[in-house]
Amino acid sequence: MINSPQKYSLKTRLGWLYAVLLILSVSLLGYFSYWNIWHLFIKNETSHLRAAAKPVIARWIKSEKLATDNTFSLTPQKALILARHLTSRHAVAVVTDRHGKVLASGKQLSEEPSPPPINQNYIQQALSGKNEITFWSRVNGKPVLVLLIPLRPQPQSKQVFGVIQISTSLSGIHKLLFRYGIMQLGAVLLILAAGILFGFRFIGWSLRDLNRLAVTCREIASGNFTQRASMINRKDEIGQLAVSFNQMVDKLENLFRSQKRFVANAAHELLTPLTGLRGSLDVILRGAGDNPETKNRLIKGMYKEVDHLIHVCDRLLGISRLENASHVNKQHIVLSDFLKNFMQQIKHLTKNHIITVDEGPYITVMADRDLLQQILLNLLSNALRHSPEDSPVVTGWKLLSGFVEIFVADTGEGMDRETLSRAFEPFYSGENKSTEEKGTGLGLTLTRTMVEAQGGTIRIESTPGKGTTVFFTLPL
Repeated sequence: MINSPQKYSLKTRLGWLYAVLLILSVSLLGYFSYWNIWHLFIKNETSHLRAAAKPVIARWIKSEKLATDNTFSLTPQKALILARHLTSRHAVAVVTDRHGKVLASGKQLSEEPSPPPINQNYIQQALSGKNEITFWSRVNGKPVLVLLIPLRPQPQSKQVFGVIQISTSLSGIHKLLFRYGIMQLGAVLLILAAGILFGFRFIGWSLRDLNRLAVTCREIASGNFTQRASMINRKDEIGQLAVSFNQMVDKLENLFRSQKRFVANAAHELLTPLTGLRGSLDVILRGAGDNPETKNRLIKGMYKEVDHLIHVCDRLLGISRLENASHVNKQHIVLSDFLKNFMQQIKHLTKNHIITVDEGPYITVMADRDLLQQILLNLLSNALRHSPEDSPVVTGWKLLSGFVEIFVADTGEGMDRETLSRAFEPFYSGENKSTEEKGTGLGLTLTRTMVEAQGGTIRIESTPGKGTTVFFTLPL
């Protein structure tokens, strides 16, 4: 059974991939280098044989007066003279007539090489006038290089009255190439050994920071959120991963802190009315119920606490419902008409405050009408609650790229830095309060959820003592 590659470490897989690619590249480079040198030697040997043969053939043609004798007939005796002149200890010549029949061979001495058998296919090509014919053959099992030269009375003549075959042994070239191949193989093996060793070390060094990042991940998984990736100064992908990892851990740490604060605040928010209920019930059980006035006061207090609990639970269910909803009931809304109708409906909330509308351009937005009304109602209620009487509250809108930004601004007490950073946190209430009215601390949390459910964003700008402005966007 073949093991899956995922069972091996990343270092092992990258190392083997690097080794295979290095072996293939070096092997191909060595092969093509050997092949090019082989053809270079063959080309040089062929050029040398042709260059040595041409003046001999030219002198023979001149001595036989072939350029002027149209009745010339190539006889074995004349062919033998030419063959002998072209034969040496390293090359042997064979001359054929115009029909491909062997007329003479230049080999006479034992130390001279033996000619290979005549290949009539190549001979006929030469007789047809083709030049530069070169091929390989074998003599006694050893390779030889063979070249054919057509015999013409003049260099530019189309008449061919015979063919000269010159062959030479390739043993010398083979020996030279064998020595070159041995040296090249040694160099290749040395390069492969050094390259693979360096490659594995380089890959291990490159992945060292990933191993450190894995250790950091295990530390964080165990609950130690103070750990961070330290390779953020690297300029490569691992450095980018470290920066993103640290950003993720920061967000997770903030999320867990927010979650802990939410649990603590929720427990406190629910425990306070439940404690009051239990205290009232204790008083009633101890006999206070016999006094109608005391009983009535306790029951009214219990009703108020229960109503507060229901209100908190209703807000929490509203947040959960919006976060889990797959869609909202979006429709086209003309913003100017919507705000005019909305202002008519909330006149009873204004009391002594002045609410003005800073109208922007004529815009149609895609939004849920009920959610948009609830968002504005929450924001205006907060603005009125935290602003002194007779102070102005302004709402309006302006156009952004693909969005409309709606704002609600007051000139009230404003928020300090900590309150501003935790304004959307569930159950959080700031220290600066201009009213004794008790809230749930879920209004802005629910408002943000309603805005984000429609594809928008929300933010707050505030200065202590100068007022607060809440901005939220909706898609056009």
